Amino acid sequence: MDFESMTVIVTGAAQGIGRTVAKRYAEQGARLVLADTQEAEGAAAAAEIRNAGGEAIFVPCDVSQEADITHLMRETIEAYGRIDILVNNAGFGIWKSPYELSVKEWDDVLNTNVRGTFLATREAALHMRKNGKGSVVNLCSTRAHMSEPNFEAYAASKGAILSLTHSLAISLGDDGIRVNCISPGWIETKDYDQLREEDHKQHPIGRVGTTDDVARACLYVTHPDNTFLTGAELVLDGGMTRKMIYAE
Repeated sequence: MDFESMTVIVTGAAQGIGRTVAKRYAEQGARLVLADTQEAEGAAAAAEIRNAGGEAIFVPCDVSQEADITHLMRETIEAYGRIDILVNNAGFGIWKSPYELSVKEWDDVLNTNVRGTFLATREAALHMRKNGKGSVVNLCSTRAHMSEPNFEAYAASKGAILSLTHSLAISLGDDGIRVNCISPGWIETKDYDQLREEDHKQHPIGRVGTTDDVARACLYVTHPDNTFLTGAELVLDGGMTRKMIYAE
């Protein structure tokens, strides 16, 4: 298994993309640390991995809080002795008119999505550099490049994560730490069977994305053989951002 005995931290791992990502790393032999604010769901996700024969622990963590992140890294080292891969997946958005979006709401999104990504990477890198290598993947979004109305805080946070990715890649490269990001488009995290035919057809590839699509991308980006890949953005959107749209 490609990730045998590697230690992988996944933030926002209680459900959706993060939960699937954690499961797929475990299936490849990795030891998982699942972090989330949703304690019951996060503990259940870790138990699911253990019940399938994998290694996993859950650590409650609000990535907007520096103390929570340092606690997460300390618990990881105590459990497994090292950190090899960090998947910065935790984040959220607020769909609200910019005329009505409060400063607190703006700060909550930016502090979770951007500050959390920076702090988690910084603290994980302090341990990775002791091993002379490590890999970080940040979950960005095609919203860093294109928008719908009333999603300003989320779009700003994802644009910041995109820039932060290449900046960290340059800063941490001398320590053997690679930093990349994945920018998903429409990834259905709930009831895929309820999607309409037109939902699938608007994608050049002919379907809406799944959480497994993101998990496979994470495995590729962080694969130990891909040592020449850093500072890159992998756009995972079924071709949507390359599709020209004309009004009929």
